[in-house]
Amino acid sequence: MNTSNLFEQAAGFALLAAFYPPAMLIAALYLASERPGRVMAFYVTGGIVMVTVVAVAALIAIRAGDLSHVGHHQTRYGLRLALGVLAIIAAVFLWRRQRKPADQAKPRKPGLVQRLSARPTPLTAFAAGAVMFGPSLTFVAAVQVVGTAKVGVGETVAAMAMIIVLTVAFAWLPLIAYAVAPQRTVRLLRHFESWLKLHGKTVLTGAVGLVGILLVIQGILGLT
Repeated sequence: MNTSNLFEQAAGFALLAAFYPPAMLIAALYLASERPGRVMAFYVTGGIVMVTVVAVAALIAIRAGDLSHVGHHQTRYGLRLALGVLAIIAAVFLWRRQRKPADQAKPRKPGLVQRLSARPTPLTAFAAGAVMFGPSLTFVAAVQVVGTAKVGVGETVAAMAMIIVLTVAFAWLPLIAYAVAPQRTVRLLRHFESWLKLHGKTVLTGAVGLVGILLVIQGILGLT
């Protein structure tokens, strides 16, 4: 794999990993809080720390297996095929999962997004960023592109930095937009919040399924 293909594939998977509706919803809620700038800064930091730790750990694990070596061609593409199958299974599970009907007799328990965004503080925002940007199959798929590529240290560091930045893009982009145009950003994110509540599950399922299909195709072509 040449350098341009490496960055293209890794960027594509990282952008798909970035599209996680709950994480984007919390960003919208934080920017509407009393201290939006401070809270969002800690939210972004928590996400970056989590993504960086997971990315480095995954890269070390993949490189420890020496999957970039020519002799491990079958193992390398077998890994991609396995990740693809897991992603397709996850997409099917997401699509088939139905919300349980609410029991009117019992008080409704707050969901994860409501708990993380209620009365945000810098500490809870940092924790929310770490939770929301935890490892996903799409993120692992981006890292494995770099981990299984036979490239130098410079290209590896640059590609991993790109993956980290893109994966948390939907956290730091709203923060930058808020710094430039606060009121307009909050207004747009409120509309986006409503759209996510209606279509977030469908888009997330489609993104995970697309990653699965691409990895399965790559795995099969590589093995054959």
